[in-house]
Amino acid sequence: MVTVLDDFSMEMTGKDVARLEAAAGVIPPGTRIHITFLDNEDLAMRVNAAAAVKRLGFAPVPHISARRLRSQAELEEFLTALRAIDATETLFAVGGDPTVPLGPYEDSLALIESGLLQQYGAKHISIGGYPAGHPDIADNVLWSALESKSAALAKLQLPGAVLTQVEFDVDQVLSWLAEVRQHGVELPVRVGVPGPTSIKGLLGFASRLGISTSHTIAKKYGFSMTNLLGKAGPETFIRGLEAGLDPAKHGVVLLHFYTFGGFKGTAEWIAHFRQELQ
Repeated sequence: MVTVLDDFSMEMTGKDVARLEAAAGVIPPGTRIHITFLDNEDLAMRVNAAAAVKRLGFAPVPHISARRLRSQAELEEFLTALRAIDATETLFAVGGDPTVPLGPYEDSLALIESGLLQQYGAKHISIGGYPAGHPDIADNVLWSALESKSAALAKLQLPGAVLTQVEFDVDQVLSWLAEVRQHGVELPVRVGVPGPTSIKGLLGFASRLGISTSHTIAKKYGFSMTNLLGKAGPETFIRGLEAGLDPAKHGVVLLHFYTFGGFKGTAEWIAHFRQELQ
């Protein structure tokens, strides 16, 4: 039986190499492992992480943050280093957090349209999606950007996917997925879910994203606010997503796990939960 847990992807930072190594035996070979582009990491950390992903038998997906790049030279330096370890085939182009770009790239569309990603070997480019909206970007701007990026990939004949932020509300995600298709975007969507983590940590992360109130998250996600020291996994969310999906209406939908550094726990949880779904 095909489920949303088939061909899942995971996310790591440059500091997570040892954690990935410890979990390697539980993660299916060839799994896409995304490598973040954070302001407290440098080129060497990102490239080292991508190299570890390759060495362990997984598929690296380096992130490139448009507004964090200070120059075209910086972008090409990063792409050159990734190409040297054969890690440019699959990339994730994202705008990034800075309100004002640090260099010439205003957003991920500018990265895609520069031609440099393809020049250095990109054959698949993922782009961002926001089912719960963005605290600093109007919804109409988000939709326009998604349509423009999808169209740019189609024009360049590059396959891709839409990768969402962490999500907690199944109904909201299903509604957004249907709207994505109504906007003419046919790319596969990887819905971001948190791996099993502490309830307190989960609420703190959600608060930083500006997603929702604690009580709303608890109700939608399926845990008790009386046990903040306990752990929460995405069982309820995934079951709801699985039950609500209609391929004709929602297209291809997969999962992307934000592990919060807990690779082994997340990988073991996925393996166990997949058996339950079968």
